[in-house]
Amino acid sequence: MPTQDIVNNRCRLVLVTPADQAPADLARRVSAAGRGGDVASVIVPQYGLDEDAYQALLEAVVPAGQAMGAAVIVAGEPRIAARTGADGIHVRGDAATVARAIEAHGHDRIVGAEAGKSRHAALEVGEARPDYVLFGRLGADTHPEPHAGALENAAWWAQFVEVPAVVMGGHDLAHLDRAAASGADFVALSRAVLADGVDVEDAVRSANAILSHHVFAEAV
Repeated sequence: MPTQDIVNNRCRLVLVTPADQAPADLARRVSAAGRGGDVASVIVPQYGLDEDAYQALLEAVVPAGQAMGAAVIVAGEPRIAARTGADGIHVRGDAATVARAIEAHGHDRIVGAEAGKSRHAALEVGEARPDYVLFGRLGADTHPEPHAGALENAAWWAQFVEVPAVVMGGHDLAHLDRAAASGADFVALSRAVLADGVDVEDAVRSANAILSHHVFAEAV
């Protein structure tokens, strides 16, 4: 049985699955993450997979993520979310694209969105009222530390906008504290937790220990 933390009003962990992992292997790693502690959601990008391969990946990962109490989000072909029982979709596009996705899927699924390249674009996306806005790009954790621009924009957003913010972290847990200090509601990690050779359970435990220090102001 997964051992999730009791999480009250603090920054939480989101996992982004990396590319080029076999479905069964990735499902095992996601299950191990749940044994390490709290995971709010698991975002599964399509990367370069064709529709059949992507569906097979989700059919393995969705039950593993849901079994540990996480919402599993499809970042690819939206209709596969219904086929695989995923909890939501992740949209990349302008405000009109996000609004259409919410109209089509928001009644029964989470709809998250990427913030875009500017604060103005982020505000336009936010006006569509997605369930979260991501600062940074999925799969872009190519450096140990999070992208400076994503941190700055997430910190600005957290001060002024009610829509929850997710900021993409780097691939080294040593920089997780900096990402959480932005005030974002969630920090997304990929290689730092799910890369080959990482002890997934220990990485999630360590990440939650860091995030537990980032309690939102109203809870202080």
